[in-house]
Amino acid sequence: MRVGFIGLGNVGGKLAGSLLRNGVDLTVHDLDAARVASFVAQGAGAGGDPAAMMQDCDVVITCLPSPAASADVMDQMLPKVTAGKIWMEMSTTDEAEVKRLGAEVIARGGAAVDCPVSGGCHRAATGNISIFAGCERGTFDRILPLLTVMGRRILHTGPLGSASVLKVVTNYLATANLVSCAEALTVCKGAGMDLGTAYEAIRISSGTSFVHETESQVILNGSRDISFTMDLVAKDIGLFQDVADRAHVPLELNPLLIRLFQDAIDRYGPRELSPNIIRRLEDATGLDVRAPGFPPEMTDDEPEERGGEVPPRRPSAE
Repeated sequence: MRVGFIGLGNVGGKLAGSLLRNGVDLTVHDLDAARVASFVAQGAGAGGDPAAMMQDCDVVITCLPSPAASADVMDQMLPKVTAGKIWMEMSTTDEAEVKRLGAEVIARGGAAVDCPVSGGCHRAATGNISIFAGCERGTFDRILPLLTVMGRRILHTGPLGSASVLKVVTNYLATANLVSCAEALTVCKGAGMDLGTAYEAIRISSGTSFVHETESQVILNGSRDISFTMDLVAKDIGLFQDVADRAHVPLELNPLLIRLFQDAIDRYGPRELSPNIIRRLEDATGLDVRAPGFPPEMTDDEPEERGGEVPPRRPSAE
């Protein structure tokens, strides 16, 4: 199976790296020629352009920064979609948009999957990230060998679009937790607590979370480097708001998060690292929320191994 990968950014480059490292016949494309050259030096093929990749590959994966970018790439690839081709959308994108583009692929005899990832760039680098996949079960079975190379825990979420809904739900939860961690750590600093002790108190308590155990560490280090930026957070929680609006669910917390991150973008710029949402509190209080002994970035200490499918929770039989 010949695989094309379009989008070699913070996440895409790591996912593509897992495929290449594990012997997949890989062709790559990115607007940054240096990224492509780096992969070619490691044995990948240079894809040329999206249309050529769809023509030459059995599967084409996209991992791009916005729904608009994905739509632009798909417009180039669609004329080359034929029976048996598979498009795998690994971007964090809009449910309605992935359904629209997927319908175009399916109408030409191909198959479409939305399969975003969750768990942090450090786990994408080691092939230990989690992957959601929305598609027909037969298509899922065809691509599962690729998914288990790129990720550790693979969940078939249902039809096309379902994975994108769940991805923005999880990113909303992570964003809410990031803001709450920033507030908690700043209050601890203001109350005169030792921040190393405060970190451990939260970690071993009911207040802990994946976000605390990762992003709180780089916040306290001062690097705030989680390889994710404020504009991407704003995009993700905006997509979550779109899902809620379509479902006619009146939200209260997410609109506040949208306002907080828009204010931070106005202050610090769209490419500011997302954990620096804490700067709004540091600026308001004059506090420096840093502590010694924390790493500048997260690394995955879980050994790489082939992933597997996670069964969904079902009611137990009586």
